[in-house]
Amino acid sequence: MRIPAKPKPFNEIVSTVPPERFAVLLGQFQNAQSHDRYLHWDELRRRPAPEGLSHEEWWLLLKLRRVSMLRPIPLAAKDGHPFQFGLPDPLIAQLHAIDCGLGSNWNLPESVVHPTTRNEYIISTLMQEAITSSQLEGAVTTREVAKEMLRTGRPPRDRSERMILNSYLTMQRIMDVREEKLTPELVFELHRRVTEGTLDRADGAGRFRREEEAIRVVDMEGNVFHDPPKAEELQGRMAKMCAFANGQTPDFFVHPVIRAILLHFWLAYDHPFVDGNGRTARALFYWSMLHQEFRLFEFISISQILLRAPSQYARAFLHSETDDNDLTYFILHQAEVIQGAVQALHEYVGSKMTAMIASEAILRGASGLNHRQQALLTHALRQPLGRYTIEAHRRSHGVVYQTARTDLLDLVSRGLLVRGKEGRTIVFRVPGDLDSKLKRLAEVREPPLQDESLTLPLKFPSGGDESSRPPL
Repeated sequence: MRIPAKPKPFNEIVSTVPPERFAVLLGQFQNAQSHDRYLHWDELRRRPAPEGLSHEEWWLLLKLRRVSMLRPIPLAAKDGHPFQFGLPDPLIAQLHAIDCGLGSNWNLPESVVHPTTRNEYIISTLMQEAITSSQLEGAVTTREVAKEMLRTGRPPRDRSERMILNSYLTMQRIMDVREEKLTPELVFELHRRVTEGTLDRADGAGRFRREEEAIRVVDMEGNVFHDPPKAEELQGRMAKMCAFANGQTPDFFVHPVIRAILLHFWLAYDHPFVDGNGRTARALFYWSMLHQEFRLFEFISISQILLRAPSQYARAFLHSETDDNDLTYFILHQAEVIQGAVQALHEYVGSKMTAMIASEAILRGASGLNHRQQALLTHALRQPLGRYTIEAHRRSHGVVYQTARTDLLDLVSRGLLVRGKEGRTIVFRVPGDLDSKLKRLAEVREPPLQDESLTLPLKFPSGGDESSRPPL
């Protein structure tokens, strides 16, 4: 990837335009605007300029519009000038879409947000983010192998697997500290967790890089893409970063999504560590989104979107650095990534709901099941980690113990429930392949079980548990 062409300084362009020409240019101000894209000079110079304008004049008019909306943040570039950002119309539209997509969990199915099942989905998201975030930083493995390691708990076999395990454990830690304020100590802790056992310099975890550790971002040919600030400045810069992350600065409102994105950029720009800066920056982004009450981010992985086009991720950094510290480029890119991740979540939820509705339709048409069994399996489809007992089934449907027992044992015989024990209580759980088993059941034509709802109740000692009833 090449470094984008840097435009001439804005003041230099203005100084070369004669006053009489400047008046003419202002008359074409609206025609020169690019409403579809926030173009960098490197892109703009390759497009046809509007009629009557040179590329530099076109750039000048765009910059006049942008300069008026830019606002500085406490992050300073190496030359001492502040980074700044604006709110062009495309970004406002993106923020609105993100707010709508993450505003509440009312449209998520019960099987996702219910306390008994939500952890399953969160763990899946954490695994996805840990794997793809590490792959962005060079981890070499397949998702299947990485998930097998995380699910089984086996030790990592190489550096790539260790990176993924570290990222997974770090993401879990972020869930625990989401309510805490960001401090340098917390940043160091997250960095230690991300990099433990993966650094060439074993003592580099959880500390600032040193002056003699010349850290630069380079490509395989040695071209320098980023030369971060001096090591002696890092302590003060991190203190400012934490104040920004905690909402103490600046003195104007910053949309929470923009604040999280800027925190991501801030750590990546300062590059305070010998390695693991990218993974730590994305970890801080997650902390910020969750800290600012975007709770649905528990179910979202951004790195899987970034991994599809890593060069665009890097280019967004470079565009901001090479155009008067204008962070709007990076914010627009990251907002688009977040939109993609939110869309992926909704598509996933939609597919789950479609599959659930189809399974429920199959269930309603399945032969051999009475209405009580159908009701239980409908509930099981929506809460796949649910557990059922004979007594609970009896009470739910107002039938005698023997009827409830027969219902559940019949479902076990069909493979639609799995029988087990919790202490002295017999429980019935949902098999992982319930959907496919229901589809096979729909192909079988059987008479329904004889409904025994009117069977006279058997008398058991009052208050007794299931161990006092006839054995199954």
